[in-house]
Amino acid sequence: MGKSRLLTDAVEAAAARGFMLAHGAADEPSQLAPLVPLMAALGESPQTLREGQRVPSETVDLRLRLIEQLQTRLEERVARGPLLIALDDLQWADPTTMLALRSLIPELASYPVLWVLARTTATVDSGADRLYELLERDGATRITLDALSDRAMTEIITDVLGAPPGPDLLALTATTGGNPFMLVELLCGLHDEGAVDTRGGQARLVSRQLPRRVHEIARSRLARLSPHTRHLLQVAAILGRSFRVDDLADMFDEPPSRLLPALEEAEEVAVLVPSGDQLTFRHDLLWRAVTETVTKPVRHALHRQAAEMLLRRGGSAIPAATHLMHYARPGDSRALAGLDQAVNEVLPSSPQTAADLAVRALELTAPGDTGRFDRTVTAVYALTTSGRLPEAAEYARAAMCQTGVPGQGARLRYELAYALLLAGRPVDAAAEAEQALAQPDLSAELRGLAEQVLLRSLYASHAFRRGQELADTIVGNGRQHSRASQVGAHMLLSYVAWGDGHVTEGFGHVREAVRIAPRDEVQARRVHPRLHLATLLTDMRMLTEADDELKIVADEIAEFGHTAYAPCPAIFRARVRLAEGRLDDAAVEAQAGVALADQMGMHAFVLLGLAVLTIVAVHCGDIDAATGYVQRYAERRQAGAMFGMAWGRWGLAMLAEVQDGPRKALDMLQVCYTDPNERRWLLMSEPDAAAWLIRIALTTGDRDAAETVAAMAATLADDNPDFPTLAASAAHSQGVLRGDRAALSQAAAAHVGPWGRASAAEDLGVLLTRPNGGSSADAAIEALDLSLEGYQDIGALRDAARIRARLRRLGVRRRHWTQSERPVSGWSSLTETERNVAALAAQGLTNPQVATQMFVSPHTVKFHLRQVFRKLGIGSRVELARLATEHTSGTPPEK
Repeated sequence: MGKSRLLTDAVEAAAARGFMLAHGAADEPSQLAPLVPLMAALGESPQTLREGQRVPSETVDLRLRLIEQLQTRLEERVARGPLLIALDDLQWADPTTMLALRSLIPELASYPVLWVLARTTATVDSGADRLYELLERDGATRITLDALSDRAMTEIITDVLGAPPGPDLLALTATTGGNPFMLVELLCGLHDEGAVDTRGGQARLVSRQLPRRVHEIARSRLARLSPHTRHLLQVAAILGRSFRVDDLADMFDEPPSRLLPALEEAEEVAVLVPSGDQLTFRHDLLWRAVTETVTKPVRHALHRQAAEMLLRRGGSAIPAATHLMHYARPGDSRALAGLDQAVNEVLPSSPQTAADLAVRALELTAPGDTGRFDRTVTAVYALTTSGRLPEAAEYARAAMCQTGVPGQGARLRYELAYALLLAGRPVDAAAEAEQALAQPDLSAELRGLAEQVLLRSLYASHAFRRGQELADTIVGNGRQHSRASQVGAHMLLSYVAWGDGHVTEGFGHVREAVRIAPRDEVQARRVHPRLHLATLLTDMRMLTEADDELKIVADEIAEFGHTAYAPCPAIFRARVRLAEGRLDDAAVEAQAGVALADQMGMHAFVLLGLAVLTIVAVHCGDIDAATGYVQRYAERRQAGAMFGMAWGRWGLAMLAEVQDGPRKALDMLQVCYTDPNERRWLLMSEPDAAAWLIRIALTTGDRDAAETVAAMAATLADDNPDFPTLAASAAHSQGVLRGDRAALSQAAAAHVGPWGRASAAEDLGVLLTRPNGGSSADAAIEALDLSLEGYQDIGALRDAARIRARLRRLGVRRRHWTQSERPVSGWSSLTETERNVAALAAQGLTNPQVATQMFVSPHTVKFHLRQVFRKLGIGSRVELARLATEHTSGTPPEK
């Protein structure tokens, strides 16, 4: 349809304007090789991304590391000037390239980089479809090349043949469907065969033996070539649209020099064209047409020959796997060995491709083959790593029904349990792990792995007390159990301690898990206990230490390629930002984490992120957005996700109170009022919840429920005197319940989080406005002003609006914060954080470098840059640098 021509024109136009250029393309044979289109555009091979990088041997997934390296390379290039990246034929791009594009395009949005992506819709490809949908949603322009109009076809016919077409020629050319390539090929074929006569000023047909389809055009063109050249092209087509001359020579078992005459003939008629160190069929349709001239049985035999030739050569098995995927025979041991090798090669950098190869190898393996079990385990592992968790579970279950070898069923059950855990289905994971542990004669390694998954599943499903006896046994007999199971045991016992209200004991267990985990080469590290430590630190509002732990665990996840946990640092950091009162940053982190979880197919922790987004939206008054997040939360819960639901329940109740009143909120949290264990857990994990629960209960007239919450808050504070956030929570609770002015004043000063302080000040102001509040209106106004300032500082618009309404009832009108002296656009409209980000970005620092300087995440930097660009009315760092220079020098900006 002309997309490649349009792309070439774009490249030429960019070159004329001084752009740096990166021009690459995908093709069908390279689908198994990760990142080939992008790296080819940069003039490098994917292997260069690993050069100079220390990659631990136990690293299981390199995708995010490779994408990060690629982003660094691109940032270095665009620091020197604007860059055009033009990529063609993305319908053939590998999954890692698609993932990279989904990440890099938004991440580099503030840089002077222009992306032009082309693909054909002739093939069904959900990866490209999804990529284009996402980019278009984010503002990209989609250009659809429609069929040529009758007028355009007439112009082309006139241009090619030198005369306007007659009616019979127009009727024939209409069979091309307005496809430019097919039209030109048809016209050239007619001209070469003398089938048209242009005398008399009009092009008319003079032959009835005319080709009507593109493969007939190709046959006609091939028929004019020598037999040797025709055969050479047919074999070359098997190797792919692009091929190396050495490979073609090996297929004929001849030196390249013997192929020279035929290759020259193919180039003279423009069937083949040079492309770097390869030869390429001039057009995809022409390549396919040549391929179709070879009968199916011969085509299959040639693919098998190509695979055997490539495997004999040694080195990477990925090129051979391209042929083996579709043309290997069942039971072919040589082909299966090649597929096994290709799986191991590609697994770290493209688990999705590895999963496809592993599944194909399993399909080609006979039921009685001794290698079938190992291939099943590999397929399940690859499917799990790539996020295709339902398929992983399906293959594991099917294999369990077939194997009769002792130990194999238990191994498959463990793999199934692990896949279910990562899929966010901890209840099902626990059931499978328990069945694995019930098998006799388990190896020590497998028992440790199954114990770990069981313990993790139990605390992820909030059923940690079920595993307490096992965890106590493991901790009490540590030397008899693997480090993996010890880590799982300590983490579960930390949940038990937390559920019992014992903070110091809970920290002791999780810190011991952190200490043990690095001593294990692989399995114990995969639990990442620092994530849980950061969660408990956030609960106790020890936020600086929580942030530090998340920085460490983010590096660990990246270093070891634990993609299942890749969304976690952002999601867990979102809770830290929420506790800090940085609502915008909390939303940015949560959105980034949830989006990455969706990309990777790993949803075990998304409830936390969706709950953060719900709470932020409620505070900001965006009830429609909050409703959407709750709907997504419900969908993930229905799919089996449970981790974080006990804390997330509070966020859902906050929205319910706004939409349906306090009675609905009380009903949603009924279990927290009636079950002391659930009540204790919520008050331990969310210090701001106690006073809120009491307020809801009192509003609905249920003082007994309010009393139970206040009593629990007081007990937790008394039992844990070294943790002041619990004391602030207890004081706030007593102040709301008893109408205690002193307690509320204490809470307004002692709460670590700004929302908690503002909430306590609000409760104090409300108390002082009552007839029996014991104070003048001035004291109430002072408290409400303090609350209003706190809510406005963190951007809690809905809460601030509520305070302004309270003040109006006291005869006081406070201006909305957006009506302050700060303008809505221009340099003066920037917040302090935005000015800092802008200043560093204008100096040429990349987003990660700015993040390091400011001790924030790259997600946060990207968000603030978007705000800066919007307020300044610019679109790139180049414009930002100019404006920053003008602002610093005092030069008036250009009109």
